[in-house]
Amino acid sequence: MANEKMGFYFDQKSCIGCRTCQAACKDKNDLPLGILFRSVRDFEVGNFPNVGTYHYAGTCNHCMNPACVAGCPSGAMYVDEADGTVQHDDSKCIDCQYCVENCPYGVPQFIEDLGVVHKCDACKTLRANGEQPACVASCPMRALEFDTYENLLAAHPDAVLDIVVLPSSETTDPCRLINAKDIALSGEPLEFRL
Repeated sequence: MANEKMGFYFDQKSCIGCRTCQAACKDKNDLPLGILFRSVRDFEVGNFPNVGTYHYAGTCNHCMNPACVAGCPSGAMYVDEADGTVQHDDSKCIDCQYCVENCPYGVPQFIEDLGVVHKCDACKTLRANGEQPACVASCPMRALEFDTYENLLAAHPDAVLDIVVLPSSETTDPCRLINAKDIALSGEPLEFRL
């Protein structure tokens, strides 16, 4: 088990859906068309004239019990012993895509041109140089944080693990906290694209 399990905090109440985090991640990782490691989704709740909207900026949750790791037969997907983040070893990947199929959040992405799966590694190279992940550093509203999960829990005691648009946290125990809007906690949302 990791010394300090790391995780993300998302302040949904501050997020304006600008997608700067998504663009910064895509740029930092030089991702091809159609591949995103952090994705911002928009939702609408209610009926006219009583409607509301919210955004969800999601990426790898670096789960305590990652389904992608459990589903990987080659050991390519693994938990880093130093910080508990879920990482991928390209040299072990056999492109079976079981990790893609097993992740309930749809995080691992098969990159056809490379013949391997990739995903958010919480900007391991940036962090090694004392920097924050690209998504966190780029957010103009400071709606994202990355820290030890213990620190995030202490700093945000009212944050939740689950909102209605996400699979239940019970299966994987994600290291992700959300300062959720009330409308993200109940009701049937309609996803829309800007």
